[in-house]
Amino acid sequence: MKISKTSIDELNATVRLKIEKQDYEATVNEKLKEYKKKVNMPGFRKGMVPAGLIKRMYGKAVLAEQVNQVLGSELSKYITDEKLNILGEPLPNTQEPLNIDFDTDEEFEFVFDLGLSPEIDIDLAKTGELPWYEIEVDEDLVGKQIEGYTNRFGENVTAEQVGDKETTNGDFAELDENGEPKNGGIVAENVFVSPQLFQDEEIKSRFTGAKVGDVIKFNPKKAFANDHEVAHLLKIKHEDIEGLNSEFNFKISKINTFIPAEINEDLFKKVYGEETEIKTIEDFKQKVKEELQTNLKYSSEYKFLVDVKEKLISQAGIKLPEEFLKRWLLETNKKVTKEQIDQEFDQFKKDLQWTLIKNKLIKENEIKVSEEDIREMASEMAKMQFRQYGMFNVPDEYLENYANSIFKNEEEKQHMIERKGEEKVLGLIKEKAPAKSHKVSQKEFDDLFEK
Repeated sequence: MKISKTSIDELNATVRLKIEKQDYEATVNEKLKEYKKKVNMPGFRKGMVPAGLIKRMYGKAVLAEQVNQVLGSELSKYITDEKLNILGEPLPNTQEPLNIDFDTDEEFEFVFDLGLSPEIDIDLAKTGELPWYEIEVDEDLVGKQIEGYTNRFGENVTAEQVGDKETTNGDFAELDENGEPKNGGIVAENVFVSPQLFQDEEIKSRFTGAKVGDVIKFNPKKAFANDHEVAHLLKIKHEDIEGLNSEFNFKISKINTFIPAEINEDLFKKVYGEETEIKTIEDFKQKVKEELQTNLKYSSEYKFLVDVKEKLISQAGIKLPEEFLKRWLLETNKKVTKEQIDQEFDQFKKDLQWTLIKNKLIKENEIKVSEEDIREMASEMAKMQFRQYGMFNVPDEYLENYANSIFKNEEEKQHMIERKGEEKVLGLIKEKAPAKSHKVSQKEFDDLFEK
């Protein structure tokens, strides 16, 4: 086996591998002997088929298989032994196409293109000031969150007439040109209608003050913004909407109004569980505020990550073997086109540059992600999911089961290892890079993403 590397530039190289007869001959002969022992062929006893016949039948396939195995293992070994930091995977060289004949050749030469990872120089102490945005939890935010809870645990009750917030149920009947129920026309029963969603104000006003049993006449296509909503309303196929422009009678059979839950101990228990110690509105507000502060911290972390990526990528000035990477993406993703890769390459490049920076910091600072780190993260993720459904006092055994399910899924586990590693890198950056805290309102924070 002969292997040599030729540098094209600091980011691209080729590797030439020459596989000689002694690299594969012994293994090929052993494989053919195994075939000889196992092959059943008419006219020969098992194990007695002539070696020459076995070679003619199977020699080419066995040779090709063994050459490919030698090629793969030796190329991987060379990259490891030479400590070549490559991007993507080796690709067959396009300038020297393969010209191999397994019937006659005894030596085989392959040339591969390599995309090399660049040298990265990161000094966190010299990054300049990084902003950390602390979102202030004011009374307005607390009020909106409490309003969300009162709406979540509110209920619909029967109302006597339609007002600004009432919804209705009723039956639709298509009318003819004389305003009478159309023979064979469209009929839809027990349809839910919310007048607040009407686009036509005049039609909306017809419902104001209406009671059960009243009949409202209107054209649904004028009331709603698009045909999809009308088709759903009338319980017909979308293609049946085209050309429909009839008036309909809508006979009200039920009127509902939504009543938010009262802010009392009953609501506190629904939100935080029967065992909650919250007894007063002030305690409730304080708990909601603490929740918001915790949740908004994740938003601050995300913004910090966005700013860190942008600044470090800009300062590092990382160059990449772009043409090689585009070719690698195209050859390893058969469902994407060259146009798609060109269109999305800038984002791919930024993601790769950040990954290289992150891995550099992980290696230099010996950052490790332990099994306990993953279990804690899985447990916290489980808590957040349960909280979305109003479950705040989830038994530890449920959280433990969730963590165990993560460990059984290798793909999910690896994803969490990467997330935890990135989290630790951000902690390192906060520690070593100069940062300045900015207190902002929720609106000011949201506006930062518009810039």
